[in-house]
Amino acid sequence: MAEIRLEALAHSYLESPCKPEDYAIREMNHIWEQGGAYALLGPSGCGKSTLLNIISGLLTPSEGHVKFDQKTVNGLEPNQRNIAQVFQFPVVYDSMSVFDNLAFPLRNLKYPKDKIDQKVKEIADVLDLTALLNRRANHLTADEKQKVSMGRGLVRDDVSAILFDEPLTVIDPHLKWKLRRKLKQIHEKFNITMVYVTHDQLEASTFADKIALMYQGQIVQFGTPQELFETPEHTFVGYFIGSPGMNIIEVDLKGSNFIFDDIKLPLADYLDPAAIDILCKKEAPNLKIGIRPEFIKITNNVSQCDNQPCFECNVLDIENLGTYKIATLQLGQQKIKARIAEDAFVPTEKAMISFPKRWLKIYLDEYLFREKNL
Repeated sequence: MAEIRLEALAHSYLESPCKPEDYAIREMNHIWEQGGAYALLGPSGCGKSTLLNIISGLLTPSEGHVKFDQKTVNGLEPNQRNIAQVFQFPVVYDSMSVFDNLAFPLRNLKYPKDKIDQKVKEIADVLDLTALLNRRANHLTADEKQKVSMGRGLVRDDVSAILFDEPLTVIDPHLKWKLRRKLKQIHEKFNITMVYVTHDQLEASTFADKIALMYQGQIVQFGTPQELFETPEHTFVGYFIGSPGMNIIEVDLKGSNFIFDDIKLPLADYLDPAAIDILCKKEAPNLKIGIRPEFIKITNNVSQCDNQPCFECNVLDIENLGTYKIATLQLGQQKIKARIAEDAFVPTEKAMISFPKRWLKIYLDEYLFREKNL
């Protein structure tokens, strides 16, 4: 197992890139620690697979270095990096049995027969493939083939890391949860450095200890699933994580208030004096406020707003999702989503809402505003 370190790494598919938009991977410095379970999360086209292929050696970066345990591996071929990679679609040898597919990497490395038998049976047991060991791979279902493909990556105990490139794409939805749990159990058992690429936030959250969320070729936040949900460092994190995503509203700064659609949010209710002073000194700041639907407080009268600014909204829609409801509310010209617990007050035509100080986030140039970072 290895620590994977990216130093000043950048990549462009153009011969002479000259602006940030020319890069598929914009300059980044990042560390995946030895033995960690990580997810590389983001929408299609954000650079996830490009980054994974750079780490595995399938692609040479335009700039910067990839290091395994402090050793630069830019010049090494994939087979020299001691990396196992599981791809989006299963890669198996149809003419071989499941046992022979799993044993193939070990035989290439000249493992002794008893060691091969031991490792194949161990991985087959973990992946529920024991009953299929003697079956030819061309008789397997798509999800069984993908388990074999994953097993080939997991069977070696000397790999530096295992990279998964959206490995559950072809798996039936009802089996995805089971396979995610299997991967988590394997990680806990063998303590292998794992990097799991996906566009699905549920897959990322259930598999990874930490998530690297990518947007436009950059890692805009790296943290636990809880950190990405509760404290989005970038407006895109707020938008992408959660269902529905964070409510994000463009605001102006006038005097001592945030203003949108003639609605005022007093700065003093959300920022301390030093932060207000720093923000007011900015010229034409690009400001947004954000709050997750889960954290909006809905009441039926002003007295229940806990001394926070309280606003009357029109109720546009209530969507009943069984264990909770999603309300769509009109505040000024903004449509705001609010999540309502199963046994909570449900408004009809009008509702009073407030934004608790702890959960209202302020973004300057798309990044979370913090006095200490300025």
